[in-house]
Amino acid sequence: MKLGSRKTMWVAALSAAMLTAAACGSGDGGEGGGGGGDGGKVSITFAYWGSDARQKLTDQAIQKFEEKNPTIDVEGDFSNWDSYYEKLATKVAANDAPDVLSIEIRGLSEYAGRGALMDLAGKLPTADLDQQVLSSGQIDGKQYAIPTGVNAFSMVANPAALEKAKKELPEDTSWTWDQWAALAQEISATGSATGAEYNFNPAWLQIYAAQRGEKFYDGTKIGMSVDTLKSWWGIHQKLIETKGSPDAAKSAEIGATGPEQSLLGTNEGALGMWWSNQLNALSKSSGQEMTLLRMPKLEGATTSGMFLQPAMFYAASAKTEQADAAGKFIDFLVNDPDAAGILLSDRGLPTNSKVLAAVKDKLPPADQKTLAFIDEVKSELSPIEAPPKGALEMEDILKRASEEVVFGRATPDAAAAKFLEEANAAIAG
Repeated sequence: MKLGSRKTMWVAALSAAMLTAAACGSGDGGEGGGGGGDGGKVSITFAYWGSDARQKLTDQAIQKFEEKNPTIDVEGDFSNWDSYYEKLATKVAANDAPDVLSIEIRGLSEYAGRGALMDLAGKLPTADLDQQVLSSGQIDGKQYAIPTGVNAFSMVANPAALEKAKKELPEDTSWTWDQWAALAQEISATGSATGAEYNFNPAWLQIYAAQRGEKFYDGTKIGMSVDTLKSWWGIHQKLIETKGSPDAAKSAEIGATGPEQSLLGTNEGALGMWWSNQLNALSKSSGQEMTLLRMPKLEGATTSGMFLQPAMFYAASAKTEQADAAGKFIDFLVNDPDAAGILLSDRGLPTNSKVLAAVKDKLPPADQKTLAFIDEVKSELSPIEAPPKGALEMEDILKRASEEVVFGRATPDAAAAKFLEEANAAIAG
């Protein structure tokens, strides 16, 4: 997913919104269910982002919830990814925040820290959810968000493209970054497909840094060294130089799109990095059977660096007047097999073990593969915790610095210094 300078804008808007909300003192803090409505009926708004396909699935889930809860109306507030956070910040600033909202782990500390989210402890049952994953929605001991499902940032391969290039699927338990780059070069040289597509997703850098024994975030500062950044950019440069990937301009163009328009999604590429829950979208758009692989490792690395992360979270506004209804809706989304039977893995594989067992056989083939892959690598994945405030700006900062390097506008040393300065300023608190 791409992020832009809009993130800086919404953070500023959110800060102003919290000051405004505090001054106005409106709302009741979300306590109680709120009466109101026609004949005891209440209405809540649910804000989320995604594709047209997600909107259709969500509408079906809302309809099912309303059938089971006839005294609650849910109004879906759908946005595309590019406009979601700006729209959300505007609504918060206008004291019109949605009752229930979707949020990334990168935005959790920001919103919770500014008092925009309600503590969901006791608002819905969570005993059947994966407790380790559930804890990633906690900030300072309070449960501000409930994970929608889990995924892992992984390598995706198109076996048909590899076969056409007369290359074998790599042994992912032992392959290295050098081997991945060499394989990408060899595939591209055949002319049958582009070997790899790179991107500037912080998840990739986080994995790479962990393999070097470093943390992306170390409290409220960046824990990575200049050498790690330079080494990571070296992989991008090598791919471009050897034509294992498109050039910088083409890669930037592709990076501004989603899985459907990627090299894998359009049958033009053989290998790419995506979140595991995007396997189904890649398979559908390409018409090919895709395969998930572990990420390559540095020679001698003692950890894969890969991690299990919520695809996103459900949260509730601290200002909602319908806290009970909001809790019931989130409860339905994460704990009800009927909801899971509709949404399947759209927001990641369910973290409720009972729900997952109930819908497992309904999952399409690509999602079955995702489930099998997560089960296979789960013991190798590191737990994840919410990054500090300012993390929503990180992808934009990293993308700018990375493009300075691959376009030859800055030396890796200069770009690393600038990245660390901007990144540390963003998360300083």
